[in-house]
Amino acid sequence: MYSILKSRLLQGCRTQSFPASPESLPDRFRGLPKITPGLCSRDCRLCIQHCPTAAISRLASEHRILIDLGRCIFCGECAAVCPSGTISFTRDYQLSSRTRSGLLVGQQEKPLLEPLTGEKRRLFHRSLKLRQVSAGGCNGCEVDVNVLNTLAFDLGRFGIQMVASPRHADGLLITGPVTANMYQALLKTWEAVPSPKLVIAVGSCAISGGLFRDFEQVKNGVEGMLPVDLYVPGCPPNPWTILDGLVRLIGNPRAKARGY
Repeated sequence: MYSILKSRLLQGCRTQSFPASPESLPDRFRGLPKITPGLCSRDCRLCIQHCPTAAISRLASEHRILIDLGRCIFCGECAAVCPSGTISFTRDYQLSSRTRSGLLVGQQEKPLLEPLTGEKRRLFHRSLKLRQVSAGGCNGCEVDVNVLNTLAFDLGRFGIQMVASPRHADGLLITGPVTANMYQALLKTWEAVPSPKLVIAVGSCAISGGLFRDFEQVKNGVEGMLPVDLYVPGCPPNPWTILDGLVRLIGNPRAKARGY
């Protein structure tokens, strides 16, 4: 028994102090895209041509480009082929949005996620139970959601918990492009959740269909199917991105540091 206690003391605290201190991100992490004004050539279309998910568009009247984070898979091809260096990827992991339009990134600074208001804020800001539904995902987003339950992230310290039954849930956390085989199952799961309830779309597949968009086997994500309260972009989103979105959404009182 003494050796076990000694070993545990030597290990120290394994839970990272989010949101009180900067998070550890991998060296290859790509965060919020940055578009530098004044560098983009009027006739260049290389970034649009190389984007595998049609996430980049050009506003001809204003001579600027937009990146749709709901479609972007953060592959970095646009930045690699851009001859002028207009597009670059920062280390900013705070990507989530309450609205679909909030995922459009241009030359303006992306605002931080606003928390729930009204009755939903009152009900969920201290305790939020979610049923995770993999609607045909590749298991990338699912892994990064599951890792939030480990000691390093400790999702439960913010009052957020994954539950096994939709009857015990306050909402659904959906991953995957919603395949035809999962469509009815997802709707039945949604109906089983008691009201008021939330929908959280995690990953580009759940938001827009991602790489599988417009294939006949998928429904292009939950957009237009269910009322989405939180969009978490990425392919897959980093666990810190998911955790940041969830904590900001409910405005948990334990996470008021750093603007939460």
